[in-house]
Amino acid sequence: MGKQVNLGFLGCGNIGGGVWHLLDEMHDEILRRDGLDLRVKRALVKSIPEARTDVPAAILTERAEDVLDDPEIAIVCEFMGGEQPAARFMQAALEKGKTVVTANKMALALQWHALRAAAEKTGAGLYHEASVGGVIPVIRTLAISLEADRIHRVMGIVNGTTNYILTRMTQEGSGYAETLADAQRLGLAEPDPTADVEGYDAAYKLSILSSLAFHTHVPYAKIYREGISAVTAEDIACGRDMGYVLKLLAIGKRDGDEIEVRVHPTFLPETHPLAKVDGSLNAIHLHGDYCQDMMLQGRGAGDKPTASAICGDIVFAALHLDNPTVPSFPNTAEADPSLTFTDDWQSRYLVRMSAQDTPGVLAKVAAVLAEEKISIASVQQKGVRDGRAPVALITHETSERAMRRAVERLQGDHVRVESVIRVEGM
Repeated sequence: MGKQVNLGFLGCGNIGGGVWHLLDEMHDEILRRDGLDLRVKRALVKSIPEARTDVPAAILTERAEDVLDDPEIAIVCEFMGGEQPAARFMQAALEKGKTVVTANKMALALQWHALRAAAEKTGAGLYHEASVGGVIPVIRTLAISLEADRIHRVMGIVNGTTNYILTRMTQEGSGYAETLADAQRLGLAEPDPTADVEGYDAAYKLSILSSLAFHTHVPYAKIYREGISAVTAEDIACGRDMGYVLKLLAIGKRDGDEIEVRVHPTFLPETHPLAKVDGSLNAIHLHGDYCQDMMLQGRGAGDKPTASAICGDIVFAALHLDNPTVPSFPNTAEADPSLTFTDDWQSRYLVRMSAQDTPGVLAKVAAVLAEEKISIASVQQKGVRDGRAPVALITHETSERAMRRAVERLQGDHVRVESVIRVEGM
């Protein structure tokens, strides 16, 4: 006989069902390995008659109180998604001393301070390994394994939908709209893909990652966000010709008291480890004082990988009910006032433009860039079509604001700037 630990589910859709199946399948092995008899006592659903789950009907309920107010339930697992009412329910559970396990990056990024405060008040645990990177153990790596190191940079592919779309566009030369439509038909993109393709999902995850990496709360509102919906096949082909691969990256950097956090399409050298991460895979690259460079890679989404990460949290939580692990940084609603969040980061840029085929045009482009103290690393020009020459150039490292000023000055009849995409990993 092992120690019986009762669980309550808030939501029981695909992920909740996956967790149920894994706990059921692994029950005897977890009992043998860890001495834990894990049992799901209650599972909240919107409608019992319409519930699409294999969880026994006897434990289903339409009342959140049946989970939150049951004194026998020690661990509450949240599978509802979205900020509310998920965050409100999790906070209520924590205030009653129940440990919470969640994969909800939106609720965590926006309400982490309130959830953390409730957990600390009652001594409950709050675990969220699956909130970033699915089955990749990056949360525990940052919160525990690298606790004694100083992390300066986190850079990752943290959204499988956008990585799948960009991989297909790269490999097949297809356009964004048709690739997205195909991904939707295959069930790899939501009917409303906004959260993924416009970078919201990645920004929530970056808030969590960078907070753990930099030991300070990095509010979601501080993150610059730009999605992939404006990316064209021409952009990707141009980058490929110059030796680069396009990814939607979540990037966080800290230098002393200055932090930059941004999500946007980014060209990487084709030799960079992240450039080789294709399809729906996720990967996070870290750089610290002592760990130096390291990368974690794996399935970032899907019922089975997410269930694996959540069940890992459940077992860990059950083993540490009386002594939960807590991240060491202060977690308040606002950022630490001693920190500066910059929107004028340093980067390289790939600029694709169409220039009028007349003498002196490229000289004018070079002059404008020089006046903004932007130097050119390489230039590519391919033929002339309809009196205009397609030109692509890569800059040396320069500031974001200088690049924006230069683009505004260049835009006109003689030069049409068609895209500006940042370049990292040099």
